[in-house]
Amino acid sequence: MNHFIEFWPILKRLIEYTIPWKKKIILAFFLLISGSTAEVLGPILISYFINNILSKHEFHFQLTLVILISFVMLQILAVFFNYFQSIYFNKIAVRVINKLRNDVMNSAIKQPIFEFDVQPVGQIISKVTNDTEVIKELYDTVIPTLSRSITLIIIILFAMFSLEWHMAIIATFIIPLVIIIMSIYQHYSTPLLRNVRYYLADINNKFNEIINGMNVIQQFRQEHRFEKNIKNSSQLHYSARMKILKLDGFLLRPLLSLISSLVLCSFIFSFSCLTHKIPEIGILYAFITYLGRLNEPLISITIQQSILQQAIVAGERIFSLIDSKKQEYGKNKKKIKTGKINIKNLTFSYIKNQKNILNNINIDIPSKSFVAFVGHTGSGKSTLANLLMGHYPIYNGQIYLDEYPISSISHDILRETILIVQQDPIILADTFFSNITLGKKISEDEIWKILKIVNLFSLVKSMPKGLYSILGEEGNTLSAGQKQLLSIARILAKNPKILILDEATANIDSETEKLIQKTLTSIKQKTTLIVIAHRLSTIVDADFIVVLDKGKIVELGTHKKLLEIKGYYSKMYNFQLCKY
Repeated sequence: MNHFIEFWPILKRLIEYTIPWKKKIILAFFLLISGSTAEVLGPILISYFINNILSKHEFHFQLTLVILISFVMLQILAVFFNYFQSIYFNKIAVRVINKLRNDVMNSAIKQPIFEFDVQPVGQIISKVTNDTEVIKELYDTVIPTLSRSITLIIIILFAMFSLEWHMAIIATFIIPLVIIIMSIYQHYSTPLLRNVRYYLADINNKFNEIINGMNVIQQFRQEHRFEKNIKNSSQLHYSARMKILKLDGFLLRPLLSLISSLVLCSFIFSFSCLTHKIPEIGILYAFITYLGRLNEPLISITIQQSILQQAIVAGERIFSLIDSKKQEYGKNKKKIKTGKINIKNLTFSYIKNQKNILNNINIDIPSKSFVAFVGHTGSGKSTLANLLMGHYPIYNGQIYLDEYPISSISHDILRETILIVQQDPIILADTFFSNITLGKKISEDEIWKILKIVNLFSLVKSMPKGLYSILGEEGNTLSAGQKQLLSIARILAKNPKILILDEATANIDSETEKLIQKTLTSIKQKTTLIVIAHRLSTIVDADFIVVLDKGKIVELGTHKKLLEIKGYYSKMYNFQLCKY
């Protein structure tokens, strides 16, 4: 009972997903009840035939024919009703799961960026795929099977009490015994089912990690170690599954079959003892038939309990994602007219009360200016870029865009105003056209103009399908430089007020770097440009350079001024000159 109380909120929530299709559910239940009734009426006809025709050795052709035709018709109707109720329940299940998967994906997409820093991708994939598939069984298997089984039990018991109430009372003793078995099963199986779901998600996560890191694994000959790792995870999943199967094998069908056999023995014993009023042979036949049919729905209920618990455990995992905290944005929908940025007393750490990544940052960036952030790895450059993008909440200090606090700006306006080109741009396994527009309505002529600006015109033109050429998984048909140029083309299609380049030239050759520099020259005329760079040669023309070290601003000024100071920036620049 405690387990049921614990699981009821999740089960109730899962059932609520069926509300939009309640009319079809009512029809499916009507077909289910009709099919069950048709099944149960069959033995009553045979019982009547045995008692009134067969046992009296009196053959009535017309009555026998009516009974046989009625029996066959009942069986045909039972098949007909059960077939269509199954179709309806499956249709409803597929539609519900589509809705549930959409909700899970929408929640995953709206998760705060920092959640992906700590949450393995494989866990999310497992929730969207495996867990929703388990829940699908709740709608297309568990609910119809439980409903059909309960309906059959009620109708069978009603038929038994109508025929012979003494023997019917004996048959009802099987029900409390089954409830006890179900409670014991639920107590032991729940933690095992949670482990199964966890181990399966862990396997998915490790496969995802292996596939994404295949080059590194093969390069450093780590195949055996990762193979052993997967084998260990699979063994844990196998062990948990085997424990459940052993529990099923003991507590479900064998034990219930034993109880049914004992009840059947009680029938025979009571049939022998009732000397003053011996039940008719037809009634005994009906009771033996009904006991066999009563046994099956009871076993089905207990077996479905296992699937029901798996669905509830999967529901727990899914709703934990759906109910998780979403990325928060403001409500201010006023257009940002300029690209002016003011950073005031900004202090930040990824985890509260932990070491600060940024300390008391104060910068004023005029509109349409070219600003560079430089510093060694871990100085806080990329963290500052992520805060400018609104990816993380700010607790100390503030960033202002056009005098509006960034936390007050709506998601639509923020994404329209400020965009970023990352070191490793994400390219979709889609066409050039789709990768540039990303759903925005832009004409092909505009796309060709943008491709000319980023020097990809001749490349796209040379491809068999031009703009509609498929780029392959993660854009693997393009070089690193071409990917960067394509990501800049996306930016030009959006025309933001502020553009951040997060070490966008770190992994490309000098020739492509010159192309990007040429592109940026045209962008600077109408956009505030923030460049995070390792290659200091790319930022010599910046209006001013912000030098960061251990989360603090240590120097600020133009390239020429910082060289004259002969401080931190000067050492970095001279070191790179010697290196190259």
